Amino acid sequence: MGRTFDDLVAEADAAPVDGWDFSWLDGRATEERPSWGYQRQLSSRLATVSAALDIHTGGGEVLSGAAPFPPTMAAIETWPPNAALATKRLHPLGVVLVVTRDEPPLPFADEAFDLVTTRHPISVWWNEIRRVLRPGGTYFAQQIGPETMAELVEYFIGPQPEKWAEFHPDAVRAQIEAADLQVEDLRMERMRAEFFDVGAVIYFLRKVIWTVPDFTVAAYRDRLRELHERIQADGPFVAHSTRLLVEARRPAE
Repeated sequence: MGRTFDDLVAEADAAPVDGWDFSWLDGRATEERPSWGYQRQLSSRLATVSAALDIHTGGGEVLSGAAPFPPTMAAIETWPPNAALATKRLHPLGVVLVVTRDEPPLPFADEAFDLVTTRHPISVWWNEIRRVLRPGGTYFAQQIGPETMAELVEYFIGPQPEKWAEFHPDAVRAQIEAADLQVEDLRMERMRAEFFDVGAVIYFLRKVIWTVPDFTVAAYRDRLRELHERIQADGPFVAHSTRLLVEARRPAE
């Protein structure tokens, strides 16, 4: 006999969701990773520059694993609970953590960095990125792709074609070129994800808040109960995440 719906809901609704550590989901959900190895590539790029900036660093989980860092290494975060985690994790490694509002401008001077990086940004401020990059400097990121976790989104709120279109590689390419940056690399992969119980779904939606933006357990309790019964009858709920690898360069003057 599996755990009850109410037990799973109460546990997942009470779990802390600060930072980008997903270890709470170990044994409860799985997600394939892109083949390109973003953190490994990030590390190799950081080794070749003198000044770098990581945008939306979360709790610093990915950046901290990409050391050693250039002489100037800054990171920004907009959500205070994440910023507190990132400060604790990154300051001992020599990274300056700046807490900023989730809107432009970036709090740095023109042409301050050789490399600007980010992993899973919700919005990308292309003109600001170009401004803070030195001529010849690089933007390197793993971004959310179109229709990521579409099965989960559609289960709760239906298709979101306009939102998904913003993340399509063709749209991203147009945004990059409109900011007078050159596309060096732009590719997409789609990965399988499985959720083994309704608690894993609740935790994921509480943490990755843009998936179902108005999600609360109270608002979606009936749909969650149906999902619990479906998983018990049919096995894991399967969805697919999409990711883009994006590399763009500010032209050398």
